Amino acid sequence: MALLGKAAVAMWWSVRAEQRDEFGDWHSHEHFPERMSIPGFRRGSRWSSTTDAEGFFVLYEIEQYEVLTSKAYLDRLNAPTPWSRKMMPHHLGMVRSQCRIVASFGGGVATSLATFRLSPQAGRDSDLRAHLANTLGTLAQKPGLTGAQLLHTDTPRTSAPTTEQRIRGNDGAADWIVLLSGYDADAIETVIASPLSPGSLGAMGAQNNPTIGRYRLAFTMTPQDVAVI
Repeated sequence: MALLGKAAVAMWWSVRAEQRDEFGDWHSHEHFPERMSIPGFRRGSRWSSTTDAEGFFVLYEIEQYEVLTSKAYLDRLNAPTPWSRKMMPHHLGMVRSQCRIVASFGGGVATSLATFRLSPQAGRDSDLRAHLANTLGTLAQKPGLTGAQLLHTDTPRTSAPTTEQRIRGNDGAADWIVLLSGYDADAIETVIASPLSPGSLGAMGAQNNPTIGRYRLAFTMTPQDVAVI
């Protein structure tokens, strides 16, 4: 899948089993429509981990980086609904990265996704970026795969944590993010084994021990969907 826009918010967290049903209702029927009603939000997708029963990944695709500091977005972050105030303390281990999209290849909406959280070795930023862009462009065309992206976290400077952040506690943040999507989970596993294995990423210029997650699509929404929810 090609990402819609030039920026994104990428988030990882866990929800305990006893909260999952209500979380799904809230996130699908209130929270996603709320976010998709903000000018500049192009698509949201929620992914369930295939290796961690409590794990989720959520991606918001955004038209321009400046939307992340827009009044419309900050107003929502600082005025959560009562249902949001109830649910956000159950977002455990939140990692939330506001990103610029560096490279995006492919198209469509996939059913399987791998996320890679990594950082460049000292002095090898340019090497890693070039190697990844070349590799991801090739991978997006492979059988079983549909898209590959590189995102860099670039946290906007704001005066204070938002109300939502204060409710959740201290959010973490990723550094560089690679997304690999497809319609064949086995094809994604092949890429994780090589050419995006930890060893292969290290040879490109990444630090050791990237964090790799595996997910399946749970729900997706665009602004055009809001009126029919």
